[in-house]
Amino acid sequence: MGPGPSAETRPLLPPGGPGRLPEPCAGRDPHGPGEEEEEEEEEEDGPCGGAAASSRPVLATRGISRKKERKKEVDAVRLQGEAFSSIFTDDQNLYINQAVVFIEDAIQYRSIYHRVDSDSLWLYRWYYSRVCQWILSITIMLILVLAFIELPSSLTITSDVRYRSKAWELPCGLTESIELLCFLVFMVDVSVKSYLIGWEEFRKTKWLLAYIVVLLVSFVDWAASIYLSCGTTLRIRRFLRPFFLLQNSSMMKKTLKSIKSTLTEMGGVGLLLVLHLCLFTMFGMLLFARTQDGQLDKEWKGYFHSLTDSWTTLLVLLTTANNPDAMIAAYSKNRAYSIFFILFIVIGNLVLMNLLTAITYNQFRGYLLKSVQTSFFRRRLGIRAAFEVLCYLKETAVNNEVLCVPTWTLLQVVRKVEMNSHCKKAITERLKSYPHGGGLSSAQFQSLFDELDRESVKEHPPTPDYESPFLRRIQFVFGHCYFEYLGTAVALANIISVCVVLVIDVEKPPDIRDDFFLGVINCFFTLCYLLEMLLKVFALGFRRYLSYTRNIFDGVLTVVLMVLEVSTFAVYGFPHPGWKPEMQGLWSLWDMVRLANMLIVFRFLRIIANMEFMSVVASTLVDLVKNLRAFAGILVVIFYIFALLGTALFRGAVVPMGNVSAVNVTSGNTTFQCGTFEQLEYWPNNFDDFAAAVVTLWDVMIVNNWHVFLDAYSRFTSPWSKLYFIAWWLISSVMWVNLFIALLLENFIHKWDRRNNHPSLSKFEYQMTVELLFRDVLEEPTEEELIETLSQHPHMDLRR
Repeated sequence: MGPGPSAETRPLLPPGGPGRLPEPCAGRDPHGPGEEEEEEEEEEDGPCGGAAASSRPVLATRGISRKKERKKEVDAVRLQGEAFSSIFTDDQNLYINQAVVFIEDAIQYRSIYHRVDSDSLWLYRWYYSRVCQWILSITIMLILVLAFIELPSSLTITSDVRYRSKAWELPCGLTESIELLCFLVFMVDVSVKSYLIGWEEFRKTKWLLAYIVVLLVSFVDWAASIYLSCGTTLRIRRFLRPFFLLQNSSMMKKTLKSIKSTLTEMGGVGLLLVLHLCLFTMFGMLLFARTQDGQLDKEWKGYFHSLTDSWTTLLVLLTTANNPDAMIAAYSKNRAYSIFFILFIVIGNLVLMNLLTAITYNQFRGYLLKSVQTSFFRRRLGIRAAFEVLCYLKETAVNNEVLCVPTWTLLQVVRKVEMNSHCKKAITERLKSYPHGGGLSSAQFQSLFDELDRESVKEHPPTPDYESPFLRRIQFVFGHCYFEYLGTAVALANIISVCVVLVIDVEKPPDIRDDFFLGVINCFFTLCYLLEMLLKVFALGFRRYLSYTRNIFDGVLTVVLMVLEVSTFAVYGFPHPGWKPEMQGLWSLWDMVRLANMLIVFRFLRIIANMEFMSVVASTLVDLVKNLRAFAGILVVIFYIFALLGTALFRGAVVPMGNVSAVNVTSGNTTFQCGTFEQLEYWPNNFDDFAAAVVTLWDVMIVNNWHVFLDAYSRFTSPWSKLYFIAWWLISSVMWVNLFIALLLENFIHKWDRRNNHPSLSKFEYQMTVELLFRDVLEEPTEEELIETLSQHPHMDLRR
């Protein structure tokens, strides 16, 4: 930028700047600079802050209480802001709306490189409104769910090929009509996105280009299905549907990019694993070659019969799914043979697989950090863009030498911004704390929006103030934390008593079982829970009682238990010896007692809030559910594609035993070897429909007995089917599970460190988002980087 006045002493926007469409600059990078220098920008009271920045007189304070003075100041600011907004011209309203949109972009980590004229801003805010985004999300979910009801339909009670009835099939054209409506929504979506970012940005956005290609291919395939009267089950567009889920999530795109970059680093360890497998495969074939020894020959015949069998056996052994089955035959012959299998598992499973997890954690964290750094830069850029736009308003220039944004102008902007209510309240309160008529420098303006990263501190209503000393003593006793511990002890006693009764009655058949003891126990403890709830309401007050989540949890379960007990007594009478009446109504007595016991066990989860370490673990799991949705979305995509592929490859491969001739087994032989697909009765695990395929893939991902599927489908179809299951194991169990462990560790370490370093703030102040996992190591963008990136805006002349 060269020497001259500082970044805050020269106007950024020339006359006619906003809304002007200059010729696009070649080679501009919409994502900002590639490298950021680490620079902490400290908040200081600059020339805009404090009373010195304001030329307007401060309200007199003599003879007025502080509370009344504060109220007058707030009213003055409000009236001044309303009067100020009423005299805005159209151009000034455009600047205000631009600032509003830029702040909303910063909140959602969106790019600010889009059209900024009045009509485009209205369209932009309409597109990102909750209603439109909900419509788009529902459309994506709807088109993905179609796989469950399309041919082959999953609308059957069971997936077991022996008992499954004919699935209910929808008439031709119904699902196609739903698809067409979804395609129309997607066309509107891509059209609006393309228009808002402009042609130059559109050509550089690969996701939007791919979006159009996917829509075109899907529509052509849809037309072909209509022409063939739904006569084909292999539809290309079904494999393309997960793309709609990916392109709608920026965090999912970042995660996918990070996974792609991590794969190259995982390749080194992967090659070591392949080499490890190949070497031990050759050793195994030499060690367990066919001999005259019948005992050792069992090892050759069962596991090392050929090169592919030997390699598959050791691959499964790497996951310990067939351990110790794979070595029992040889181990029975000689103890020394166990050394081979022990060395293989130690090197492969305990060393190389865990090394793969460590490398995955380290590399994925680094690549995800780069993506999050880009999102962080977007937030800072959006806030700075709003500051620069507001500085251009001539009426807001409170100082001719320094660029500032008056507080009353920013109040107008904040009121229009869509954000969390507690964030808006916090920002508004901080703005009102500044002297009216004063202004905010860029550093103060930026720090003001740090409230976006904080959660609201929940203030609990006060406890009732009883006049009677006796009632106060009772309130103190039942409001004490020891009373909470007593309630937990009572819940534990309830669990133990239920367990004792269940153990005693576990072998009794239903016709001689007596439900008297369980009925009495449930009734007694339900009354205890009701008494505990009423005493807490008395001690804390109803509003304060409901302000605690754990009290709502306890109260709801107590009310449900009470309703269930009253219903049981109304239908079956009070408990008495020999209490086992016949079933009346929808549920039997035993069903109602079991449901009550399930709720009692579930209620015992209240202990989590009373144990600090357990609370940290539980909150980590909750944060994972809330904030790692992008990662789960990628798993959904993988499941979806592999389930469709498995349905296309293996549909009808599993045939029930009533038609043995169609199965690749010895005709007439219904006795199967122990541990096979048929002997274990894995008949529900098939690929005859989408839902069954998803469950089968889940069972394979867990890798328990997954060699059974390898063997069965190689017999039912072709030995090449092993490639499908091995590919699924590599993607789901090796890659995805390791990445999940990496993010789980990062989430837990971040929460644990914050708990130890900020014990007073760890419970409520900071949100746990993917961006904030790395907040401590993110680099603050420099002033020059922000200004340089703003000057490259394709739809505004933001050059100094």
